Amino acid sequence: MSTDDKMQNKTEGLVGKGKEKLGDATNDESMKREGEAEQSKADLKQAGEKVKDAFK
Repeated sequence: MSTDDKMQNKTEGLVGKGKEKLGDATNDESMKREGEAEQSKADLKQAGEKVKDAFK
């Protein structure tokens, strides 16, 4: 996994966490769900990259 991919996935996860917290603080369920979805997406990408690394 390249360092760029790692950083991009980590950033996407952090943005998602921020959106989730903001949605929670402002009682905006849509924003909260969007943040949770972004975090899940970033986690899946990270897991896929780890599988690729295992086969190198």
